[in-house]
Amino acid sequence: MFLETVRSEGLAHLSYLIGDKGKMVVIDPRFDCEIYVDIAYRHNSRITHIFETHCNEDYVIGSTRLAKRTGANIYHGRHTSFKYGDSVSEGDTFELGNILLSILETPGHTYESISIVLADKNFSKEPVAVFTGDTLFIGNTGRIDFFPDQIENCAVLLYDSIFKKLLPLGDHVILYPAHGGGSICGINIASREFSTLGYERKYNPILQMNRDEFIKHKAHEHHYKPPYFSSMWKHNLEGAPSLKNLQEPAPINIDKFAMAINNGMIVLDVRSLEAFASAYIPGSIAIPLEIIPIFAGWFLPYDKPIGLVIDQYEQAEKAARYLIRLGYDNICGYLEHGMYEWGASGHTCDKIPAVYTGEILRRLNMKNTFTLLDVRCKEEFEKGHLPNAINIYVGELPDYLDKIPKDQLITCFCTTGKRAIIAASILKRNGFQKVEDWLGSITACAALGYPVVSR
Repeated sequence: MFLETVRSEGLAHLSYLIGDKGKMVVIDPRFDCEIYVDIAYRHNSRITHIFETHCNEDYVIGSTRLAKRTGANIYHGRHTSFKYGDSVSEGDTFELGNILLSILETPGHTYESISIVLADKNFSKEPVAVFTGDTLFIGNTGRIDFFPDQIENCAVLLYDSIFKKLLPLGDHVILYPAHGGGSICGINIASREFSTLGYERKYNPILQMNRDEFIKHKAHEHHYKPPYFSSMWKHNLEGAPSLKNLQEPAPINIDKFAMAINNGMIVLDVRSLEAFASAYIPGSIAIPLEIIPIFAGWFLPYDKPIGLVIDQYEQAEKAARYLIRLGYDNICGYLEHGMYEWGASGHTCDKIPAVYTGEILRRLNMKNTFTLLDVRCKEEFEKGHLPNAINIYVGELPDYLDKIPKDQLITCFCTTGKRAIIAASILKRNGFQKVEDWLGSITACAALGYPVVSR
């Protein structure tokens, strides 16, 4: 008997493979599903069952692609009308060798959410582990804001799912959630990927609340909802049949790249914030490679082709993989030979000046007129921010451009500068000319002991 975890970086998505005696189960597979077939081959096993703990909203599920490759059956909760697979109900069981899987209906995050309980029949039918999807995380619980007009009911359902179904499984039971730290499906999820129900019962701060406190807290929790969530929901109800298979990005020569831009191609620059700031193609959207899974869905339209600007080929391959997981499959390729050749060929470049902490502090002390644009999330801002800074979350920036004065110098900052460079590129794309990126941002303030204010 074996269990393996597949981690999808950026999304903080965790999927699982469980197998025994030549058969294997996959739980919550991602769209680029080849890795599960490879693992099955390594274990000399056949994938026979695919379970979805819920209809995911932050990435494209890979169930139908994986089923097509393996012949496995797909199962998911019965309270949503999926266009593929079979529904399961409370108490349904599945056996693979000595593995016994039992279904718990655990609604709250979504109505069709299920958890999957694992037992080892060699010893007992009592649970050893539970796969909780987005119902219970390590250090927190799933968000419940996808049905705004039913949010209190969802909070009640989530409480009952956790306290009446999951925790009674036993303190010894190992917890396997669908996301780890950094996921947008929950707040303050622990960075570790291991826990037990007993540990969570004792130390998870949300589980220390009584029923009324829990319901009130979850009902008033603040979350951002990227616009791409609705596309993910649709893909995952249908099984993503319209998405193309992932192709390796190909180089595009400079003239064709320029022509594609004129024809409406979106330029996504995935280089480091320092590289982008020094020279970029006007109109580009900057999203440093490692945070594409979090922020691409805020800014990239689904109805336009995407061209990449990179420093090395590995960036193109990884960017394409991140994008396909979010449902973007119209990736034209990448700029051949990068920004050096673009500039050498005589095409126009732009830049975003970098500013350092000492200069910001000098301006603040001199009371210079400029706009500090803090693009961190609301919770970060409330914990500590600079006086007179404007707070607009980077994802929502396109909706609040009228709140930013165009006649002043705009200094974009966040925690380290990565989200700030996204914001700076969005401002420049929308006609703001006096824009700069604060390298080091609020982290540098803390390092220099500069006081920040809260609330």
